[in-house]
Amino acid sequence: MHSESTAMPWDYPQAFTLKRTPAVNDIDGLNHTNNAVYVQWCEAIGWAHSEQLGLTLADYQHLNRAMAIRRAEYDYILPTLLDESLTLATWLTASDGRLTMERRFQLIRDSDQAVILRGRWDLVCIEVSSGKARRMPAEFCDAYLSVVIDSTSSAATVPVS
Repeated sequence: MHSESTAMPWDYPQAFTLKRTPAVNDIDGLNHTNNAVYVQWCEAIGWAHSEQLGLTLADYQHLNRAMAIRRAEYDYILPTLLDESLTLATWLTASDGRLTMERRFQLIRDSDQAVILRGRWDLVCIEVSSGKARRMPAEFCDAYLSVVIDSTSSAATVPVS
């Protein structure tokens, strides 16, 4: 887990990255990585990024607040195979500083730097005990808002061929 901004054709600067390699149990009946695995990887990197920024699951529980996925969108661009070396990246790309944030994902195959997947989560701050939308506590704003990337100036809007 680390931040990386060079060597890969990332859609945004200052990528937080995790290395991933599809294992036998990740492969589906078509001999490709199952799409559900990519979703699990996005969840894993989202938590890892949050923890690197100083907010853990224990903090969420203590504060009785969480950033919950309101909407998730994934573009599966190319398949991956058993034992391929991949790098997954994430960024926070928007926030109103009160209730909502946006998190983006990009998965790249290391060998040819092909983009495999792009994803996006629309997040809303909730009160854990009730599930109701609630304003982000100061701890969330302090940890998250300083790393929000301006998504309007990215290469992510370039159509994929």
